[in-house]
Amino acid sequence: MAERPELHLYTASTMNGWKPLILLEELEVEYELTPVDLGKNEQKEDGYLALNPNGRIPTLVDRAAGDFAVFESGAILWYLAERFGRFLPAGAKARSEALQWLMFQMSGVGPMMGQAMYFQRIAAPKGEHVPFAIERYVAESRRLLEVVDRRLAGRPWLLGEAYSIVDMAMYPYARSYPWAKVSVEGLEHLQAWFARVGERPAVRRALQKPRPVPAFFGEGDEAAEQAANAARFRIPGEEP
Repeated sequence: MAERPELHLYTASTMNGWKPLILLEELEVEYELTPVDLGKNEQKEDGYLALNPNGRIPTLVDRAAGDFAVFESGAILWYLAERFGRFLPAGAKARSEALQWLMFQMSGVGPMMGQAMYFQRIAAPKGEHVPFAIERYVAESRRLLEVVDRRLAGRPWLLGEAYSIVDMAMYPYARSYPWAKVSVEGLEHLQAWFARVGERPAVRRALQKPRPVPAFFGEGDEAAEQAANAARFRIPGEEP
């Protein structure tokens, strides 16, 4: 009987869910992948909550470290980068810079674009159209992408000359600007970076798992994906 891979990833096809998949594919290591069906609330089942008390995806289990569980996408990226000694810079100041930009993605770009998506792609199709919220989150998302664009001026990657977990964390959300309905017009450095990241074979492989969702990136059947996506989530007050 073949031994199971040391790494076991539980995830789904979402912007957060793709982050560790990109890194695992870049590392070219073996891992076991368990898709989590968010529509069936599998992330709320007792077995999963024992690994991730927040009941969200993704979650990584390192069998080689006594089944050590890591949750939060940014924490998973940092754990794996340190474990394999790749895609993180050396030196205290460079590591701090990497952590700052990773936290910028986790606390800013991800949540703001996520809310822009939620109010336009889930709440609005269910009859809860909130213009104030939509305008606020779309505008803030655009502002944050402008910060990323300025950061990329004169450098190929977010940390400079070396591709890192910061690029991997930023890409799924930033590149999903069509799904958030956020304009990237005029952000030339950002658009060039999209092309560089998107050309990487590991990134292309990762975005096919557990299933591809081209509509998130401005391709495919947007209306069908919006309907399916909205059906997976209930808004406050909605009957089960």
